Amino acid sequence: MKKGFLWGVIGLSAIFLSGCGGSNETEDKYDTIKEAGVIKVATSPDYAPFGFHTTIDGKDQIVGADIDLVEAIGEKMGVEVEWLDMSFNNVLAATKEGKADIAVSAISVTDEREESFDFTTDYYTSPQVIVINKNNQEVLNSIESLSDKKVGAQKGTIQENIVKNQLEGAQLVSIEKLPNIFIEVNSGSLDALVVEKMVAESYVEQNPNLMIAEIPLESMKEDSFSIAVPKGNPKLVEELDKLISEMKENGEVEEMVNKNSELMDTASE
Repeated sequence: MKKGFLWGVIGLSAIFLSGCGGSNETEDKYDTIKEAGVIKVATSPDYAPFGFHTTIDGKDQIVGADIDLVEAIGEKMGVEVEWLDMSFNNVLAATKEGKADIAVSAISVTDEREESFDFTTDYYTSPQVIVINKNNQEVLNSIESLSDKKVGAQKGTIQENIVKNQLEGAQLVSIEKLPNIFIEVNSGSLDALVVEKMVAESYVEQNPNLMIAEIPLESMKEDSFSIAVPKGNPKLVEELDKLISEMKENGEVEEMVNKNSELMDTASE
């Protein structure tokens, strides 16, 4: 009887200790980030002026408004920022799998994404537009004119849904990298593409054959950008919300966007 009792106590102790150890799995990422002194960030730097590659002092570097935003957040939190460069289609997946702590890449909030992530307050809002080749401005001037036309959108983005839902009859062409979509519209392989206005303006500025079409798209809540955080990390979301709100109110975010728009223009000269 004593032996049975002893094993029972050991068993209960093991279960209790196991339960205590398992609590680390639900620890808020804010605590683990502060403890490690590093925040890992997934991004797709092909979306100027929010994220793009450029050469500085002879070295390829990732720059952009998103990059500046998170670097400022890291400084305010007292942690280093570790950037994970990948295609946009993998940014949220990598964050969900725990390879990154947060995802920052001009990410829009959608009902589907909210099933797996919590989102911070938005840090920038930019409406959606359609970009076309100037050679087609006389014929591509309405939603109806895009019926049966090939319209590009970056793979894994809300722009794919915009093409499907707002451009009835258009043929969606999903492409991994955004710069490649602009190249195809420029060459005539695609008839148009859908993208955020700020991003469109940056690319059109550098490509005289392209223009923003006078074809209005419906406004949506997805026009705003937020940082994605895996569910179950309220302390981290609260901290990010506080810092983002402060930087929006004092004009820092707007300055970051303007600065990187100018940087893109200079880099392409």
